Amino acid sequence: MSKATLRVPFTGARGADAARLRQHRYRVRRQHALPDTLDEMLSGALTLTHVRCGKATCHCATGTGHPAWHLTVQIAGRSRVIHIPATLVVDIQRRVDKGRAFQEAVRDVMAANAALFLLSRKQRR
Repeated sequence: MSKATLRVPFTGARGADAARLRQHRYRVRRQHALPDTLDEMLSGALTLTHVRCGKATCHCATGTGHPAWHLTVQIAGRSRVIHIPATLVVDIQRRVDKGRAFQEAVRDVMAANAALFLLSRKQRR
């Protein structure tokens, strides 16, 4: 598979836990009238770190180390760090960017709602 067509397998998880998570996701989306495009978004931060493998003859012993990508997310109130293979970095970064843009848009709308509420209270006086 080429990098352009490689997709993150979010629908590939099977079993009771995966089914429960999909049902929860659907229930929350429907309850709050959220768009289906949320399925393509991720929260968190994608970071590049460099790790040393420990071999004395490897270039990482004196250099910067081997590149390693990680996604840091909050799941059930706990911070989780998930290793991301280099082949999935572009797709994961796109999903994180979409998620961040959506969160910013929601914050902007709620801030506008608060400003409108404040303005209406001032105008009533």
